[in-house]
Amino acid sequence: MVRRGKKQLTKEEKQKLKEQYIEQFINMVDKYDKIILVEADNVRSKQMSDIRKALRGKAELLMGKNTMIKKAIKTMTVDEEKKYQALAEKAKNITKVGDLLKGNLGLLFTNSDLVEVRDIVLANKVGAPAKQGSISPVEVIIPAGNTGLEPTKTSFFQALNINTKITKGTVEIIKEHQLLKIGDKVGNSEAALLQMLNIKPFQYGLGLAHIYDNGAVYSPKVLDLTDELMEQKVRDAVNNVAAIGLETGLPNEASVPHSVANTFKSLLAIAASTEFSFKQAEKVKEFLKDPSKFAVATAPTTATTTTVVEETKPESEEEEEEDAFGGLF
Repeated sequence: MVRRGKKQLTKEEKQKLKEQYIEQFINMVDKYDKIILVEADNVRSKQMSDIRKALRGKAELLMGKNTMIKKAIKTMTVDEEKKYQALAEKAKNITKVGDLLKGNLGLLFTNSDLVEVRDIVLANKVGAPAKQGSISPVEVIIPAGNTGLEPTKTSFFQALNINTKITKGTVEIIKEHQLLKIGDKVGNSEAALLQMLNIKPFQYGLGLAHIYDNGAVYSPKVLDLTDELMEQKVRDAVNNVAAIGLETGLPNEASVPHSVANTFKSLLAIAASTEFSFKQAEKVKEFLKDPSKFAVATAPTTATTTTVVEETKPESEEEEEEDAFGGLF
């Protein structure tokens, strides 16, 4: 059986495909206001297809060489034929995306909520075995416990300095062991051991690299900030500004309310210990002169409570009398 090779495209056909890609890119820039730049290392075609399906109706993923994307951006910004004058403002901002194109990146165009799109992307990660020669993106811990392996496999554990013992004819790991650190290269022994233990330590999928939002560029970590967290950070910042103003004696909008309150407290203290007085301090001075006025202020509440108790007392006595005679009278 003769296997036919892949058809080689002519120069004209390649040029046409490039022009179609550039046109597709510009149309997507026109259609969408937000772009998530995603890292696509170790993502297979089947997984990429599943991600596209999950994002359907919410975002569109455009992959391509960085040089092609930069060429599309240049075509849009230079616009020698004046075809994209309506997109002049977007063309000016989209140049920021070109500066971020490093490595194997894709462009995820969307007008939907960025947090929602991010969650869909991160949910579509798949487990993968550790292959020899790959770089570990995570720490890999071998848990303690029975492995179910035959005693003949102890050489793998010994080569990796993992303490084991034989229990009921199988190899048991005495305590958990860190097999790989972040950035370590996976060796032959590590890969073989993880395969024997059926451990798939790595997860591969699209990773978020940068966010482009209506001309602004920022880190994907910003998406982790909730309204509650932002409110707390603003409060903390206001408190810090107020503290600096109070400590240095340089008033600001945040410190003025505290300064006024502290001054008022100082004036009350002076009024309480001297003959000096002012309208807001008169009531305080009256209470200090005659503490019994505190009791007068709370007397109505006490009287009401007493009355209720007294009124309910005869009813309870009548009920006791009825119970005593069995309800005959």
